[in-house]
Amino acid sequence: MMKKLLSLLHGDKIIWALAILLAMLSFLPVYSASTNLVYTIGTGKATTDYLFRHFVHLFIGICIMWYFHKRDYALFRKIAIIGMPIIALILLYTLLKGNTIGGANASRWLKIPLLGQFQPSSTAAIILLMYVAQYLTGIKDEVVSFKTSFWQLWVPVLVIIGLILPANFSTAALIFCMVCVLVFIGKYPFKYLLSIIGIGACGMLMFVLVAKAFPGAFPNRVDTWISRIDRFTGPDDGTRDLYQVENAKMAIANGGLFGVGPGKSVLKNFLPQSSSDFIYAIIVEEWGLFGGLTILGIYLLLFYRFLIAVHKAPTLFGKLLVAGLGFYLIFQALINMGVAVSLLPTTGQALPLVSSGGTAIWMTCFAIAVILSVTKKEAEIQAEEQKKKEEEALEQEMLHDLHIERLEKNTLEE
Repeated sequence: MMKKLLSLLHGDKIIWALAILLAMLSFLPVYSASTNLVYTIGTGKATTDYLFRHFVHLFIGICIMWYFHKRDYALFRKIAIIGMPIIALILLYTLLKGNTIGGANASRWLKIPLLGQFQPSSTAAIILLMYVAQYLTGIKDEVVSFKTSFWQLWVPVLVIIGLILPANFSTAALIFCMVCVLVFIGKYPFKYLLSIIGIGACGMLMFVLVAKAFPGAFPNRVDTWISRIDRFTGPDDGTRDLYQVENAKMAIANGGLFGVGPGKSVLKNFLPQSSSDFIYAIIVEEWGLFGGLTILGIYLLLFYRFLIAVHKAPTLFGKLLVAGLGFYLIFQALINMGVAVSLLPTTGQALPLVSSGGTAIWMTCFAIAVILSVTKKEAEIQAEEQKKKEEEALEQEMLHDLHIERLEKNTLEE
């Protein structure tokens, strides 16, 4: 039974195992943190409702992973090109007409029948990174000019990031950083990259100045960004953002070495985003330092497997896909954990495959599926080469036997 099941899973089996392990480990902290939504916030739902919803999200995510990991990864070049204008329109609509959740002053979600709340920025990040990978693959043997690359590469990048930025600075900044890392890996001219970083910094400064000068002109969260940085670097002033961070600190301190036990977290009742943004703090409180380091170790091992996949990928496009999507997921995880332990200001980044949520889980599973598709192709090439070597060895053996047979025949005739 197990062999039959494993035969359905192609690509890097360790990546499969680590992804499924993270998904399985997520149930306890999500179920535990859901009591905050039921008894403290009072949503009117039972804790089992949140657990079942998380199970459904993960089940759909695993199905997405299984379906797309079987595809030839060349397909994702077409998906990226077709998906860019579509996701840009969706982001624009979300910015103008999107919903807010939990009182956040940001239009990040769309209400979709049957699927519920959909966050386009998660999808946009994956599509954009695939688009950058396919562009860099297309110019690998060409002399790159700044003007041409600016219109073909950077205008689409800046449009997508610009549509995400007003409502979600952390995601926009993370995507921009990952694009810069990806084009550096793809050997895009470094002097052009520095120019783009300068243009991006100037654009960001202009955006902040305009938002401060005309606060009601367009939706933005500039004041929230500035206050979070001030509160992170400044003294305790009793504000809500610092309130979250301080409770996360207490949760981690309360966990000690081995934690207070599954479901016994106290601070989950004081963290508004205990099942998503601050779920790592709940994990450390309930499972202790040992549990926290275990989760970190799983992500680092996953990062190591991504590095191996980059090295073994049979084409440049495959290497860039794994680097862009894989590093994005790992950086997102490190940012989430960094916020929970107060190394970074509050950002709102989820812990991949562990935090509750629909869109984030599905797009994480899709990204892993793309990576597995690349590793599957590499394994298929290795299998073909091994088969070719075996056929050549068999042919050589047959020729050798034939040669010996002829020698023996000639000897008998003489």
